[in-house]
Formats: sequence, structure tokens, C-alpha cells
Amino acid sequence: MSENNYGIGSKGYRLEFCEDGVFLIITPLSESGIIVNVDDVLNYLDKKQISGYDCDRITEIVEIADGSSQKIAEAQEEYKIDASTMIKISNDKMKASIEITPPDGGKMLSCEEMIKVLHEGNVVFGLDTDTIDAICRHPVFDQEIAIAKGVEPVHGKDGKMQYHFELSKSRTPRLLEDGRVDFHELNLIENVRAGDVLITAIPPTPGESGKNVLGEELPPIPGKPVILPKGKNVDISDDGHQLLASTDGQVEIVNHKVNVCELYEVKGNVDNSVGNIDFVGNVVVRGNVLTGFAIEAGGTVEVQGVVEGATIKAAGDIILRRGMQGLNKGVLITEGDIVAKYIEHSNITAKGDVKSEAIMHSRVRCGGKLILSGKKGLIVGGLVRVWQEISAKMIGSPMATVTELEVGIDPELRERYKELKDELVKVESEIKKADQAVQLLKKLEGLNKLDEQKKQLLVKSIKTKVLLTNNFMEMKKEFVNLEEKLEEEGSGKVKVLDVIYPGTKVTIGSPMMYIRENIQYATLYRDEAEIKIGAYEK
Repeated sequence: MSENNYGIGSKGYRLEFCEDGVFLIITPLSESGIIVNVDDVLNYLDKKQISGYDCDRITEIVEIADGSSQKIAEAQEEYKIDASTMIKISNDKMKASIEITPPDGGKMLSCEEMIKVLHEGNVVFGLDTDTIDAICRHPVFDQEIAIAKGVEPVHGKDGKMQYHFELSKSRTPRLLEDGRVDFHELNLIENVRAGDVLITAIPPTPGESGKNVLGEELPPIPGKPVILPKGKNVDISDDGHQLLASTDGQVEIVNHKVNVCELYEVKGNVDNSVGNIDFVGNVVVRGNVLTGFAIEAGGTVEVQGVVEGATIKAAGDIILRRGMQGLNKGVLITEGDIVAKYIEHSNITAKGDVKSEAIMHSRVRCGGKLILSGKKGLIVGGLVRVWQEISAKMIGSPMATVTELEVGIDPELRERYKELKDELVKVESEIKKADQAVQLLKKLEGLNKLDEQKKQLLVKSIKTKVLLTNNFMEMKKEFVNLEEKLEEEGSGKVKVLDVIYPGTKVTIGSPMMYIRENIQYATLYRDEAEIKIGAYEK
């Protein structure tokens, strides 16, 4: 006797092939929970190629359904049905599943046979061989089982921009070690130099191809390249991958474009809201510069308000529309000219000219001409060193305010001369100390009283003396050269349109003159070893 062994009875009926005939068993409804349909049974009998059965007898057996074995045909060889498969492919062709119909008297598919069936059904990529092996060994029938999965394409990444400057500046003041807050160094300016790289474009990636279960290649969507946000005063590199500054200035983003601005403008005061300014280009301040703050510029600095006890350094000119009240703290240093309405209680240095209406109680170093004009044309108090010429309406005051004028010699040359003079005195003193140490240690050496430590000290003292002596000779040589230059120079002039008051000291080159009475409408100039007073030269 044989019968199917893959659960055909789960349909509520089954066949038994015996020596004395073919038998049909209908499982009672109470056991199977399945209502058996006569047509289903007849179709099954035809599928199994059973011959010689009586349809009415089949109907009767189905109606009785008592689970007994009922003969329906004479003995015959069983027609065996192997397991079959149905392949389902998703609409996007990225997934494939298989549904297995159980064998009826036949055999289950092997792994190789199942893979062959899948290939014949065009499912050739992403096969899950572990699942295939498992269901071949432990079959699962009449259920969809995922059997293959495609690989999605990896789409390319869009290009990116790597910024080489800060996109936003924080206004948070710096906390000092002692707990105080520094409102001066806010670092709000992003300086760049011509040729600096502002942005590097990171190229997009092409992505990676995918493949569906049919083995068809799925091309990726390549990433999009970035468009460099070129604004004013910037260039794109030859390879198209970098944004470069074409000039010195401040880098900023305006309307989504990167610009380099050659001018840094402060619409109000330079105070705690702005902090110190360090800019490679020109700076314009519409308001005042308050005490304690500093401006350093690679170009011109223009202040339309008043400068208090602040520091301004510029590679270009310094222009103060309303002047400077320095409070003995103010400092102006420039490689160019200084133009100011007035300057009071300040320390200023200009390699070019200095032009003002009044300079009061200040220290001035000027590598060009000092011109005091306008309504007052006044210089009073302080120390003024000018290389070429001093021109003023009024010098000093009726109160005999001490006013020192030095002209005809490069202020930097004179400054270096004084520095060397002080250094020579200091080095000479150090040489004497080193020489005394050497002499003392040599006496001890003559008395055989030098231990190892003192021997090393003697060697060190000799080396120090030699080094100091060499330095002294070099400085002395420079000092003599400067002294000769100072003697040779001195062609400057002091011109006064109105009056020079007593209390004024004038030095032109090396000759010096104290003004002891009013001098009017005159030009002071050097004639060999003395200062002479001539008529005013326009």
C-alpha cells in the first residue's frame, strides 16, 4: 500500500493505492475543519490519472465523510506527481519569491533543481542560497518564500564646498584668566590675502551600479557638482575646483556669494560692540574710536569722529576728520601720511607727512614734512622730530610752554642713534664686570685654588667677555657711522608765519637754539655749525 506523504490529506481527502484496489478517504469535518468539494476530488482523481471510478460513488463517499477507507477503483499503478514551483517577481524586479506545491507520490526538488528552475524563470541574481538549501531540506508548501533580492544602486553624492574661513563670527568676548572679560578682542573680521584659497569644491561621486534579480544593471544617479559662489574680488582656479581671493581684504558672504571687500566699514563707534579691528585693507569709522581700543590696517584708516586714547596703526594714511584727544594714551603709527583736524596729548609716528591744524602736548616723529595750517596752524608743547621741514603759523605759547623741535634728520636715524648710545653704555659696563671676573679667577688659578666648578666659570667668563667685546665693536662702528650721518645732514627748516614764542627749543641737525624772545614771520635754517634766522619762505 502506498499513499502520498507530503500532507495532501490537509485538503480533507487522500488516496491509498493497495493490491486490491484504490481507496479514497474523506476526513470528517470535525477533524479536518475542511468542507470537501466533490469537484475538487474529481479533479484530483483526474490529475492522478485514476481510471474506472464511479462519479456517483465518489459523491456518496464525500457526503458520508466518515474517515473510512472506501474502494473507488480496481488496483492500478499510482501516477506520481513531483513537487512544483511558482515564481513571483515584484514589479520593480528587486525581489523574487517562490511558492512550492507539494509532491504527490513524487519527489521534492533538490537545491540544484530549484536553482535551475529559478534561472529558467530568469531569476539569476541575488539568490539566497541558504534559504534555498533550508526549504529543500525542510520543505514549506503553499507559502510565498523570499528567495532572491536585488542590490539597489548607490546614488552619487552631490559635491560639497569646503570653506577655508569662518562662516560666522561669534561676538562672544574672550574670558581672561583672572575672570575679567575682554571686550576688545572680538575677532569679527576675517582677513584674507590675494591668492588665499577661500573655498575648495569637493567633487561629486559617480555612485555605484545596482542589479535586479533578473541580473539587469541599474545605473546610479551621479551626484551634482557644486557651483562655486563667485562674488566680487574673487577668482576661480584654473582647474575650477577652488575659489581664490584676488585682492587683500575681508571675506564675507552677501546674497549667497563670496566677496572680498577691500574696505571695512564701522557705521558707529569702535567700542565694546565692535572690539579691536585688525584688517588687511582700508578701514572707515563713521563714529568715534573710544579709549582703549585699537585699529590696525593694511591700507588707509579714516575716522570721521573723534579718536580718544586709542591706538591706530596703518600701512597707508591715517585721516582723522575731527582729530584726536589722546589723553596721553593715544598712538598713531603709519607708513604713510597723517592728516588730522587736531592732535592733543598723543604719540604719533609717520614715515610720510603730518598735516594738522593744531598739535598740542604730543610726541611727533615725521619722516616727511610737518605742516600746520588752517585757522590755528599751531604746535605747542611736546617733542617734535621731523626730517624735512616744519611749517606753522604759531609755535609755542605766550606762557613759554616748553616745545622741542628737531628737524633735518631722519627721526628713525636719530632714534637708533640714541638707542645705540644707551646700549653702548650698558654693554661697556657688562664687559667691565666680565673682565673683573676673569682677572679674579686667573689670580685664583695662579694660586692653584681653582676647583672644577671655578674652572668652568673661568672659561664661561672669558667667552662672555669675548662675545660682549665683539658686540661692542660692531655697535660702536654703527654708532660712529650714524654720528657721521647726523653731522652731514641737517638741511631741514622751521618756518613760522606768525610767531615762535620763548620756551621753544629748535635743533637742526646737531646745532641747537633756545628761543628767548618772540620771532615773527621767519625761517630758521642751518648754516654750517649754527642756526640762523631768515625771512619767511613761502
